[in-house]
Amino acid sequence: MSESCVVTAGTDRVANLLGALGLATAGRVEAAAQEATGRPAAETATLVVLTTALGGTSQETLRRLLGLTQSGTTRLVARLVDAGLLEQRAGPDGRTHALVPTDTGRRVAGDALRVRAAALDDLLDVLDDDERDAAGRLAEKLLAGLTTGRDAARRVCRLCDPVACGHHTGRCPVTRAADAVSSPES
Repeated sequence: MSESCVVTAGTDRVANLLGALGLATAGRVEAAAQEATGRPAAETATLVVLTTALGGTSQETLRRLLGLTQSGTTRLVARLVDAGLLEQRAGPDGRTHALVPTDTGRRVAGDALRVRAAALDDLLDVLDDDERDAAGRLAEKLLAGLTTGRDAARRVCRLCDPVACGHHTGRCPVTRAADAVSSPES
């Protein structure tokens, strides 16, 4: 019986488990959203963030949020406009466009958020109430640790449901961390 050679970088077990959980969770959410909307992940993320947080934003802000090149963002916006999911309106300075989802685009974003919630609820169904609360506290701490500023917060939250996380009530750990990093006292 032969053993296969395993090469490891020395990742500790918890980090390895968290990495596997993160990839599995992202894959599950992405697959559910793509099945529900028929749109690729970047298009869905664009519609969600423009519907929930940044409607009317510029293409440059969207580019930074998604981590795309300028040309990649231009193609993404063009596909969404051509599909009737996004409108480009006059921006505040006359040089830029404000990106605004159409009614159909908002519906697609809503569909994506609904299936995201269902996929995440299914994942958490194996936990009892105490375990779920503990997982929530750990997730809050980890998310806050990922937040190095406003752009990082927007990237982390690009598929987030701001009502579920408590963004509007001051409970979102990412918003609180971004506020702390961006405050004049920091």
